[in-house]
Amino acid sequence: MQKNLIQGALAQLLCAATLVLAGCNSASYTVGGTVNGLSTDESVTLLDNGGEALIVSGNGGFTFANRQANGSTYDITVRSQTSGISCSVSNASGTIGLSNVTSVAVSCSAGTESVLYFFKGGTTDGQDPGGGLIMDGAGNLYGTTAGGGTNGYGTVFTINAAGTESVVYSFKGGTTDGDSPFGQLVMDSAGNLYGTTSGGGANGDGTVFKITAAGTESVLHSFVGGTTDGQQPIAGLVMDSAGNLYGTTEYGGTNDDGTVFKITAAGTESVLHSFVGGTTDGQQPIAGLVMDSAGNLYGTTSFGGENDDGTVFKISAGGTASILYSFKGGTTDGKVPDSGVIMDGAGNLYGTTSMGGANGDGTVYEISAAGTESILHSFDGYPTDGQLPWAGLAMDNAGNLYGTTTEGGANDDGTVFKIDAAGAETVLYSFKGGTTDGQGPFSSLIIDGAGNLYGTTEGYSYVTPLNGTPVSGSANGNGTVFKIN
Repeated sequence: MQKNLIQGALAQLLCAATLVLAGCNSASYTVGGTVNGLSTDESVTLLDNGGEALIVSGNGGFTFANRQANGSTYDITVRSQTSGISCSVSNASGTIGLSNVTSVAVSCSAGTESVLYFFKGGTTDGQDPGGGLIMDGAGNLYGTTAGGGTNGYGTVFTINAAGTESVVYSFKGGTTDGDSPFGQLVMDSAGNLYGTTSGGGANGDGTVFKITAAGTESVLHSFVGGTTDGQQPIAGLVMDSAGNLYGTTEYGGTNDDGTVFKITAAGTESVLHSFVGGTTDGQQPIAGLVMDSAGNLYGTTSFGGENDDGTVFKISAGGTASILYSFKGGTTDGKVPDSGVIMDGAGNLYGTTSMGGANGDGTVYEISAAGTESILHSFDGYPTDGQLPWAGLAMDNAGNLYGTTTEGGANDDGTVFKIDAAGAETVLYSFKGGTTDGQGPFSSLIIDGAGNLYGTTEGYSYVTPLNGTPVSGSANGNGTVFKIN
């Protein structure tokens, strides 16, 4: 207390000595710093306390125009930057003393994208890699394609650390095998792969499959549909420490509104929950699940809930289902959460909605461990931001979130974005489409130990402006695997 009084008296004496004519209360100071990492044609827009905006072009010093009084606080964030670069702020916030602030440092860098593989389709390769990737300890990537392969029913593929792609398995379809795998794979400690197919199997309602490290495939479960079982699993699986598998089906179950299922390590399947829709439950889960350390499962439904705009749900380790949050839609909230959620170490959940938000272009949201939902970002769409974030998120060790949007960005071909721990969103990359790049990423990203991002883009076709002839995009029109440094 005495120390604070002495410091206050000294500040008053200093003020009186240096600002006799102006008066102590009229003293004001500027906030600024330096920017590095920009080229001459790149710029970054900064905000002070979420209000005053300043556009900085090229490297060098910057100073906000508005002056602030001694004792005021400042908080500098990145509002936007030139597409293809990412900017972060250090020494971003503090309290203004009796001098100008010059220590804010903004660092920008480019995220370089490269296409690791262009799918060829046909009978020799997969096409349309809609699911995400996984990576093993040696840096090999694994994923699925919904089409292509020997029988045209989709594939499981791998891309080794040297960039060579090979087809691990081509699905046969019919009643003896699955077809059209859309979900991400999961790998056990022995190198076996597990996943789902949306069709095929004994009843044509989809399957859960296993592929051994040696490449042998087997169907663990063929869904029956109807009121007693799920039907059409779109998403991948999650595995617990005992080897049990958990997933969702979009349809089937008691009310044909989808299910959450479990397959034991011994291969026995059971329905943990049948969704009933309406205002009291979710409907149509097309995303995968996440499991906490206590064995509780968390996921999303695209529809249902209080406003029929989708839900985030929890299924306890004891099997009790509950709605954690019902989306409201409109301009103040997201709607249609087509992706699943991820969880941080404190139990907070993060995800995307493909629609809703301030501009109707989708959102990134957080649900705290206490159950409070907040919008971290509302997408603006083409040409400055992404739109329609179909996929879920990835988080690095610093708490930064990364994801993809299917549309929007500089070329309206989709984006890769970052939301830093302070909540500022950056477009890291805008896809170009055409024959040299991918378009329309539907899948979540993964992050390696060096911070590189990996993902997939769907195949597509476009029409040339000269003669209107359909031309295959992304080299072969069948999708890509990409990397962003």
